[in-house]
Amino acid sequence: MNTIKVLGLGAADLDQLPLGVYRKLKETESPLFVRTLRHPVVEDLHKEGITFESFDSIYESNQHFGDIYNAIVDRLLEASKEEDITYIVPGHPMLAERTVQLLLEKRDRGEVFLNIEGGQSFLDATFTALEIDPIEGFQFVDATDLKREQLQYLNHLILCQVYDTLIASEVKLTLLEDLPADHPITIVTAAGSKDEQLVTVPLEELDRNVEVNNLTSVYVPPVAKESLNHQFFRLREVIRILRSPEGCPWDRKQTHESLRKYMIEEAYEFIDAVNQLDDEHMVEELGDVLLQIMLHSQIGEEEGYFTIDDVIVSVTDKMIRRHPHVFGEINVETSDEVVANWDVIKEQEKGSAHDSILDSVPESFPALLQAEELQKKAAKVGFDWETVEPVIEKVEEEWQEFQEARESGDREEMEKEFGDWLFAIANLARHYKLSSENALQRTNRKFRNRLSSMEGEAQAEGRSLKEYDLDSLEELWVRAKAKNKGAE
Repeated sequence: MNTIKVLGLGAADLDQLPLGVYRKLKETESPLFVRTLRHPVVEDLHKEGITFESFDSIYESNQHFGDIYNAIVDRLLEASKEEDITYIVPGHPMLAERTVQLLLEKRDRGEVFLNIEGGQSFLDATFTALEIDPIEGFQFVDATDLKREQLQYLNHLILCQVYDTLIASEVKLTLLEDLPADHPITIVTAAGSKDEQLVTVPLEELDRNVEVNNLTSVYVPPVAKESLNHQFFRLREVIRILRSPEGCPWDRKQTHESLRKYMIEEAYEFIDAVNQLDDEHMVEELGDVLLQIMLHSQIGEEEGYFTIDDVIVSVTDKMIRRHPHVFGEINVETSDEVVANWDVIKEQEKGSAHDSILDSVPESFPALLQAEELQKKAAKVGFDWETVEPVIEKVEEEWQEFQEARESGDREEMEKEFGDWLFAIANLARHYKLSSENALQRTNRKFRNRLSSMEGEAQAEGRSLKEYDLDSLEELWVRAKAKNKGAE
């Protein structure tokens, strides 16, 4: 098995080529392969009689970078079967050089010997050109494989390999997700060479009237954290400040117990926004729900029991575990199979944690929703009617028992029997695969709309509803019902 020696050409012209690398290029007798001839040093070396075989033709015949790099490595491995060869790349072989990473993988699988011997990185020249110190915080990202979630705007940010307008446009669109259009960025080309060029433009101009090539990078200076309020770390920081001694007296005195009602209220307000199809309020109300989560998590962190990180890892791990058809090898065809798998995995996770099958149904649920969930749990162990007819009979039976309690004048017994009747009604809805909670909410909304219409008519006549007798109110109701029929 022969060896591929990898050398780097430095960042720009011959002056940046390390002396050791220059001597190796002059003295080597093995075939020289270069990833691309589009590098300032190559022309100077040609003048000194050094010749190379390049892979530029592969760039011209392939559209995807993954295919290009794999094709280059395949060619190198084929050539190395005959003899030792030297492979030359721009800059430093271990910096933003995907073909070298692929060669390392081949080496680890025992397909080739590899000898990497350095070269000067273009980052040194770039730091000098921009006059920045990476010790302040620095991130280096490949623009051809850019993912928004990986970007750290509080640091110096350099995006390399911005070598055509298409990539420049993709970089711009990604950055615009987080930064304003007029945010200044610097385009750095041929850093450290006689052709070095730095151009600072608003972000929106990155792909307009700006020349880029294979020696171009984009620099984004650190962004003030106040401009990143849409990122999670800022919310966490704000909540921490509010709970600090220098923060808000109201926030500081809150406990898990004192905040309970707000979690419920905010959740219901979000449901209202959903029912009204109001996207703007959905955003606001989801923010209020998230605020409650963050406050509880901050309290947990202060008490030393848990943090928001524990909350996030818990739900992330749970979602992965309970979706083996997405993250594992399980195959499912229908949503019913998904639910069945979910329940099985959930039982495996919970084990024997509950003494009763009903323990997992929170007593703090709204009554109708709690009734539905209790009935579902009972049905899973076979305690349920197979058809709807006995359920209807049960509804009628409970209504009759309520009537008997009413006739007896026993208010406590009336309340008990009325509860039994409502429970039976919820069971009937479940058998028809209806949500009794949603059904009653729909009726509540319908009543709100109709009564609001009645109030509107009364106001138009200069009156209030209290001034109408019952017959007149009935007339207003009928008109409101007709008026809102389409919307309902």
